[in-house]
Amino acid sequence: MGDLGRLFLNAMFVENMPLSFFLGLCTFLALSRRPATALGLGIAMIGVMGLTVPLNQLIYSHVLAPGAWGWAGRPDIDLSYLNLLAFIGLIAATVQLLEMVIERFFPAIHAAFGVFLPLLTVQCAILGGSLFMVERRYDLSESLVFGLGSGAGFALAVVMLSAIRSRLSYADLPDGLRGLGITFILAGMMSLGFSSFAQMVAQ
Repeated sequence: MGDLGRLFLNAMFVENMPLSFFLGLCTFLALSRRPATALGLGIAMIGVMGLTVPLNQLIYSHVLAPGAWGWAGRPDIDLSYLNLLAFIGLIAATVQLLEMVIERFFPAIHAAFGVFLPLLTVQCAILGGSLFMVERRYDLSESLVFGLGSGAGFALAVVMLSAIRSRLSYADLPDGLRGLGITFILAGMMSLGFSSFAQMVAQ
């Protein structure tokens, strides 16, 4: 398997955003009650992360990174302190554009997503993907694969959690564990399970 394939699987399983880094837990827990809702959120995460991480890589490498303005005779310019502002702005614009396109050409899908697409603007897992890209110095192709893998990992985790929660809705749980109580326990157990992938890679 090539390096990009390993990067995709690593982002999906080993470095799973909600279960390994605990990023995006707000939507991960709140929108995992029904499998259909979780699937819609997962598809949206794949699309948004697959777009924003490589786009932010282009912005960083050609505008913000130290020495990026060397072509203009100003190699001393360093705008990397604007990372957060630029990344959040691009994520918000991408989510808004994606929502407009889906609403215009795919109204049924837009109705199914409901408020999930606008919520992705403030999803910390999406911003985390771009920040990891900068920290690890990924190039454009690596950023694209990492974004898609991270989105697919989030989708897999939230769909798995929703399937378990829907099954447990028929269980006779103690009053103190109903709702978010059992959900936190499930998320912790899933996190322990996904941590085994890291141990497999380390060996």
